[in-house]
Amino acid sequence: MATLDVTSALKQVEASSTADKPARYNDLLQKILTASTPDTLATNLIAYARSLIGDSLGIVASRPLLATYVDQFRNVKDADVKIEVGQRVLELLAPKVVSYEEQDTQIKETLADAFEAQEDFRSSAKTLQTITLDSSQRAVSDDDKAKVWIRIVRCYLEEDDPTSAFGYLNRVKNVLYGVRSKETKLQFQLSQARILDSQRNFLDASQAYHGLSFETIIDEDERLRALSAAMVCAVLAPAGPQRGRGLARLYKDERASQVEEFGILEKIFLDRLLSPSEVKAFAEKLLPHQLAKTSDGSTVLDKAVLEHNLLGTSRLYNNIGIDQLGELLGVDADKAEGYAAQMIEQGRLAGYIDQIDRLIFFEGEGSGERKTGQADKVVGKELRKWDANVQGHAEEVEKVATMIQNQYPDFYAAHMVH
Repeated sequence: MATLDVTSALKQVEASSTADKPARYNDLLQKILTASTPDTLATNLIAYARSLIGDSLGIVASRPLLATYVDQFRNVKDADVKIEVGQRVLELLAPKVVSYEEQDTQIKETLADAFEAQEDFRSSAKTLQTITLDSSQRAVSDDDKAKVWIRIVRCYLEEDDPTSAFGYLNRVKNVLYGVRSKETKLQFQLSQARILDSQRNFLDASQAYHGLSFETIIDEDERLRALSAAMVCAVLAPAGPQRGRGLARLYKDERASQVEEFGILEKIFLDRLLSPSEVKAFAEKLLPHQLAKTSDGSTVLDKAVLEHNLLGTSRLYNNIGIDQLGELLGVDADKAEGYAAQMIEQGRLAGYIDQIDRLIFFEGEGSGERKTGQADKVVGKELRKWDANVQGHAEEVEKVATMIQNQYPDFYAAHMVH
């Protein structure tokens, strides 16, 4: 309940003449803000709002007073007071929200600020979701809609809920063509990259982060952070031709050497094998979702490193025993064979497996295209070498025959088979 003096003052204001009410309401609001104790401020502000929205004033008179109240409410320092007052005032406004849409929206935005100050991002998102953006009472621009939806996206991302965030990101996509704010567009790009990252779509996330790192409107430090995130996602992406192209773009970026992750990126780009100590140091900087377990019990990083080392092995050897490959990769032979088979089948590694002799034959770069059946199996390096050798011998024989013809034409003519 409101303190006695405020309750009494409100009754006096309500009983005053219509012409005097606006000034008296404003004076009382200032007294409440300056004289209330931390324990009574919330109660007094709620009582004031109840009187303002009640029947003592008409809508035309109460709307500017409520606008002033919202402006003062926004400046309240205590987040707990903001939450208590904001939730109660929204309940009071609910039956008449059509008449106070602008003030209702501002209170919800302020309430969302208070939730975020307490790191309750889910409550902030749910509050923002109740803002009326399709209204016949006021025009809401694409910029305003996108700004609210992007904020909801970011709140859900803070709660590690990319699924809910993705739904609102799609709403932004539908109005993005009409958005003029450069900042909102950048927030959209960043949110899109973070969602791709959260969903472990690391190739696309790396490309999105890299694109952000070129935006001059962003501070230099933020651009380097985006470049760093692009490198991390590139390292975590599945090994193969597509990742190779992404690594090349990042490696050739003139700013790359300024980023801490450049060392491991360079090793991967140059197809050098990664040591356990390097992998451990890199893992310490990763976010929780980037260390999530995969279906076989390994982390995303473990899988990315194993696939990279497997690809690096294919650069060093024409063929290798499955058991020896397992020892080289630090896993058992069956797991090594399984990863190799999967990468070959997905077109990320060129080669074939001889299960009888327990050998894996490597055949250079993968095509990046998924294999569809046995008919797609490529011929091994050995057969191509055989063809090349036969061709080479045939060319040498032809050269000798030409030399005989030039130096001993009579002998050649007498012995040439017709």
